Amino acid sequence: MSRQRISLWKELPLLIWLVLVWGSLWQDFSVGNLVFGALIALVVARIFYLPPVELSGRFNVFLAAVYAAIFLKDVVAGSFGVFYLAVARGPAVRNAVVAVPLRSHSDLLITATGHVLSLVPGSLVVEVDRATPTLYIHALNVSNEEQLEKVRAGVRATEAWLIRIMGTREEVAALAAETDGTEGAP
Repeated sequence: MSRQRISLWKELPLLIWLVLVWGSLWQDFSVGNLVFGALIALVVARIFYLPPVELSGRFNVFLAAVYAAIFLKDVVAGSFGVFYLAVARGPAVRNAVVAVPLRSHSDLLITATGHVLSLVPGSLVVEVDRATPTLYIHALNVSNEEQLEKVRAGVRATEAWLIRIMGTREEVAALAAETDGTEGAP
């Protein structure tokens, strides 16, 4: 089975990312090491099938800065929450795996949402279903339907922020029509 060739221009974000990962792994950002990393990235991208990273062509720097502050607050709050549960409740804490259907079918947004959620203590993405875009989240301290809905709302709020930051214009418009300005963001 032959696959359609992807233009170098479409693969450029992936190649840049692979070179940055290469430099980070070796902790060496010298020109020689980055050129060698670029050659390896080209070989990997040409030999192995990697889906192209489809970018929306928009990125809202202001909303990204605002969300970075919200994310840091969530990380700190999550750290203290996990600490409290470990010290005060111990093994009596009930957990749940929660299925959360997402709005976006974009691999980039699904991945970004999953990574942001996994970086906040107390939650972890355990499965991703690309076909239905659904994330399965392992969440701490979930023992009733109200807490399940709170987890789902938190995941969807994270996805909404990421759509506003870097989603397509169509996704932003659909989000605006869906939320009608009630989800706590500009």
